[in-house]
Parts: sequence; structure tokens; C-alpha cells
Amino acid sequence: MPKVGIIYNDVKPVACQAALEWDEKLTRRGYTVSLATGMGGILGYSQPERPVCHTPLDSLVPPNFDADMSFAVVLGGDGTVLSACRQLAPIGVPLLTVNTGHMGFLTEAYLNQLPQAMDQVLAGDYEVEERGMLAVRLFHESSLVWEALCLNEMVLHREPLTSMCHFEVAIGCHSPVDIAADGIIVSTPTGSTAYSLSAGGPVIAPGVSVTQLIPICPHSLASRGLVFPDREQVIIRSANPDPLVLIVDGNAGCYVMTKDEVSTCRAPYPARFIRLKPPEFFTVLREKLGWGLPHIAKPTSVELP
Repeated sequence: MPKVGIIYNDVKPVACQAALEWDEKLTRRGYTVSLATGMGGILGYSQPERPVCHTPLDSLVPPNFDADMSFAVVLGGDGTVLSACRQLAPIGVPLLTVNTGHMGFLTEAYLNQLPQAMDQVLAGDYEVEERGMLAVRLFHESSLVWEALCLNEMVLHREPLTSMCHFEVAIGCHSPVDIAADGIIVSTPTGSTAYSLSAGGPVIAPGVSVTQLIPICPHSLASRGLVFPDREQVIIRSANPDPLVLIVDGNAGCYVMTKDEVSTCRAPYPARFIRLKPPEFFTVLREKLGWGLPHIAKPTSVELP
């Protein structure tokens, strides 16, 4: 029997109800259905008394989910999508992402469109778009102590965020540079429309194989954002006596101690998204973020005498 997965946000009643309904509908159509919540992909935050809690990259796959699944339906908002990518990217299952939240920048359809979307997917009438992810790792005295998959960005900063930090950053084989800033963002093209955009970074189309590094409120005119090939590894070391906080995709984090080393590189497996029509990135930018819309205060032309 063909297999399908459903990952849903169990905090939202509408997502829970939809998951149960589609479990029943797909079972009637002859599919073996496995359900899991998006909570399984949230690594949680460490505490000062327990600064790291190591969970291997490929250990978050939910029970009864495997690479033989035809696809998985994700019911929730962008946070649930990020969590589902962390759960299913290691086994390569494509995701049909359905928005039951607000922004839904990463989702393909709205909940009221799900019946038509499901018919299209079951008929095989779709494309799969791959998005690069980052593997973020923390090393203490050369030993791996924490790691996570990242679709949007990793952020390294001090608590509280308003305190300036000093970082030593090495990209690939290039010489290390010193950056003084409130924090550092390392982002994928997918994450270029998230925290990186708010911090002044450029928007990067998803198909471009690059990574970007954005200092948060840098204390120098010389410290600007940088875009470089995603084959380059990034190594960040703290030059601060106090612990820093490492956050991945806004829902997982750990403490970084002095002399620890944060490493990011392109992950060995991408996130795979089902597209019901050819991807149109600029349309999504316009609909979700208002990019390219006419300015309402644009002055009218005036004839000079």
C-alpha cells in the first residue's frame, strides 16, 4: 500500500481537525497514513546549567515515517514547515505545505484549497522544488556537542541582544576577519526573506547556491553583509568572556561558551517542497511582503508653466 505522512501543529485546533479528517480520507483511498506533530522537530532551548543538549541531525524522523512515503502533508504555519523540514529532510520526503496560520510565506496552499491540492498531488500533477539547508554544529574543544538542520538562518548573539559582541569569522580558506556587532546571522536564500531581511540583508532567489552573512547592528562602517558560495564552510568563534546564544530557525538553541566554535555548511540533504504550479518567487514576494507594489504616495506628474 502507498504511504503518506501528515505533520500538523497540535496547538491549533483547525490543524488537528484537518489532520484527522485527511487521515480518514486517505485511508479510505487505500493509503497507509502516519501522523506526527511538528513539535518533534523543535529541539528546544538549553538552559545555563545545561548549555547543550545534543540531538543528531537524522534522529528527528518521526516513528513510522520513512523514505518510501510518497509525500507528507504539513498543516500549520511557517514554524510548522520549518520543523517538518528538520524532521523529514533526512529521508527526502516531499512536503505539501498547507497554511493554517497567518503569514504562510513557506506554504503552498491554504486550508480551503486542500481538497483540490490533494487531488492534484494524488494524480501526480506537481513539481518538486529543492531548497538548500544548512548544517549548524557547535564544537567544544574539537568535540561535537550540538547540531541542527537549518532552512532559514542561524543567529549568534549575547543575552541581552543589545550588548555588543566581538566575533572572529572565517569563510572557507580565506583569512579570518573580526566583526563587532550585536550578533551575526548566517542565512540561506530561503532565509533571506526572514530575519536577514529585517537586519538589512538582500533578498536572494531560492535557486541561487549561496549563503549570506549579515552582522546585526555592526559597530563599524566596514562590517557589511556578505554573500558567498554555499560550498564554503563558515567558522565563527566568540571573543567574548560571557556565553553567547545560538538560535536556529527561531525554535532551537544552545549556549556558546568562550573558545567554542560554531560551524555552518550546506547540509547533505535539501528540503523538498511540492509545487502545484511552477514556482514564481516574485509573486510570493509581492503577495506576502508587498515587494514591487505601487507606492500609494507616489506624486502625480505636474505640468510646469
